[in-house]
Amino acid sequence: MTHLWVRAEQRPNEERVGLTPEGAAALVGAGIRVSVERSSVRAIPIDGYAAAGCEIVAENLWPDAPRDAIIFGLKELPEDGTPLTHRHIMFGHAYKGQPAGRELLKRFKAGGGTLYDLEYLVDENGRRVAAFGYWAGFAGAAVSLKCWAAQQRGTIAGPVAKYPSQSALIADLEREMAGMDRPRAIVIGALGRVGTGAADLCAKMGVAVTKWDMAETASGGPFPEVLQHEIFLNCILARPGCPVFVPASAKTDPRKLTVIGDIACDPTSDFSPIKVYDRATDWAAPALRVADNPPLDVTAIDNLPSLMPVESSQDYAAQLLPSLMTLTDLSAGVWGRAKAEYDRHIATV
Repeated sequence: MTHLWVRAEQRPNEERVGLTPEGAAALVGAGIRVSVERSSVRAIPIDGYAAAGCEIVAENLWPDAPRDAIIFGLKELPEDGTPLTHRHIMFGHAYKGQPAGRELLKRFKAGGGTLYDLEYLVDENGRRVAAFGYWAGFAGAAVSLKCWAAQQRGTIAGPVAKYPSQSALIADLEREMAGMDRPRAIVIGALGRVGTGAADLCAKMGVAVTKWDMAETASGGPFPEVLQHEIFLNCILARPGCPVFVPASAKTDPRKLTVIGDIACDPTSDFSPIKVYDRATDWAAPALRVADNPPLDVTAIDNLPSLMPVESSQDYAAQLLPSLMTLTDLSAGVWGRAKAEYDRHIATV
């Protein structure tokens, strides 16, 4: 029997989950065994999973799960160097030159496990079957506006925290920006999920948006227009051949740009399109100041959808469930394609 083990997230400020109780009930009904770890932080209570017929197990027990269990989580595992013996479904961030990703692959190779990277679960046309993109864009644009509003007050953005809903987030932003003229924003990747979410947030806040996508960036750059907007929201993933949108010289170039929201958040990738910073920011310190006079702040939080954990979990889980229903055959479909991608990269370790 196929056994899916939903682990508790161990990363700070991570309350999302990729399977709802309703989805768990569907899997159990299809003959899949589902174990769900208790969690001290998960936004969706454990009671619903128990009612759905799941086996409830202790928090962070996954290293001792049966060898044939498929471990399902979202964000990083503890970086303790232990070999990974199980099959894992998660966001590995391991295929684009990230140093921590390389270490993760070494752990899989040492333990004989397998990574089914959620970012690389794609259909036959290469499109991701599930993504948090819309909510990443929505939240990332909100944090960027918080950074800009803080600049207008002569300071730098302070800590951010989760919201029970998008309406609560909007109300908070309205309070922070009360009485301020609105900035202008440019969104690159505007036709995708992330860009759509970012543009929607801007529209709700009365922020004028210049929307760019593949057609507008096909020349490969440079793109001086980016520096003529107060806010730049990067909504495309770093990949080989990705143009540079903000060169290192932007720190000293004449510019109106004062906030960069790197929503894709790949600062350690060799292919990052933003060359003025080198590390992610976090909830406690969402803005990294990289230049002064005028200020230039970068915000690059890599778990943005967790700012609205219930809504983003429900949306993502609904997208992913059809693929989870096919876990009984890992050699075909999205799972077969993800395994082939893993095999290609593990061969270089």
